[in-house]
Amino acid sequence: MTARPLVLVVSPGDETYRGYCLEQVAAAYDVVLLTGTEPSWEKPYIVDHTVVDLHDDAALLAAGRALAARHHLAGVVTWQEWHLVSTARLARALGLPADSVEVMRACRNKATARTLFARHGVPSAASMKARTLAEAARVTATIGFPAVIKPAAFAGSIGVIRIDRPEELPAAFEFASAGASQSREDTGVLVEEYLDGPEVSVECVTHRGETTAVAVTRKSLGPAPYFYETGHTVDATDPLLAQVAPAATAAVKALGITDGVQHVEMRLVDGRPRLIEVNARIGGDLIGHLVRLATGIDLPKAAADLACGRSPDLTPTRHQAAGIRMLYPAASGTLKQRQVNQPFAAHTPWLRQVQWMRQVGDPLLLPPKGDLFTARAGFYIVTGRDTAEVNERLDTTADEITVTTQAAR
Repeated sequence: MTARPLVLVVSPGDETYRGYCLEQVAAAYDVVLLTGTEPSWEKPYIVDHTVVDLHDDAALLAAGRALAARHHLAGVVTWQEWHLVSTARLARALGLPADSVEVMRACRNKATARTLFARHGVPSAASMKARTLAEAARVTATIGFPAVIKPAAFAGSIGVIRIDRPEELPAAFEFASAGASQSREDTGVLVEEYLDGPEVSVECVTHRGETTAVAVTRKSLGPAPYFYETGHTVDATDPLLAQVAPAATAAVKALGITDGVQHVEMRLVDGRPRLIEVNARIGGDLIGHLVRLATGIDLPKAAADLACGRSPDLTPTRHQAAGIRMLYPAASGTLKQRQVNQPFAAHTPWLRQVQWMRQVGDPLLLPPKGDLFTARAGFYIVTGRDTAEVNERLDTTADEITVTTQAAR
């Protein structure tokens, strides 16, 4: 038997949101792991590992070199936003395929990305960096209201807030600054033009500079002024894909990306795409899993293929739709009840998964005091023939699930 190629995965993430990535890569590759904690659920999918401080660049590089000395690595890949730059640095140090560190830094920094979008004529949002509240006030006086205040380099919509009036700016700047302070790359704050329209993402695969848009994800957001995502749908035959693909591929090219999987976020303003950002990895919230359920295209395997210098197979094998809805409480508090109608779940084949992430007694904190990591009680996934049927099934399932909280006294 010919030995399978071996790929190094930097940080597998948590099992709930990223377990499918490791499972799908391990179906085609032998996997060695650089991880911040001793493996548990990962063990069936790996042949070796090293535990290292993933935020210590020198330690990560040394640990990667040590694994490369023990194994003949074909490539290095990560699907974690926080480790894109260090993974690119490691791959380059080992002489393996990868985009440059500078390209990954541009993807991680929204201010840099906006500059590149403007330089290459990619429609985006007016944006300026603000180091102080006074600077933020001057920017809003220029770009007007509504405006968006956000960290320059973070993720998960943490610290992102919309303001509609000048008197809302001080609290919003403090909220965004608190999110930005968690970044290890850039603690700055951006003030941006608000893009008014539905939000979508385009799931892209780039090989040798040629980008293929494989799916469009339609998003649902929580109540203003925050931007946390409450659900996603992917339809293999969505006509919107052809409309948004050119802007997505242009954004990828503007950033200088030549290989990898990208999650490109945008809003449709008067029906036209305007770029929010390019994430140089598989989308979160199990979007890659939805893509596979809807189209059959395996984005984690494609990411590993590209990391190993191989051409990925992007042939659709399914033509249906899939959706996920996050389970948030109506108000912050202690989780008092979480329940799904078991007879309904047991006899509903299109309800693919119900996943609880919090136990009764756990706190659930919505913005502004919390974020998506502290607010979600769980999620569920459904499939259907098209977006309309998926949305109908998401609504039907919502009536069969109960999440209640008790306010803190």
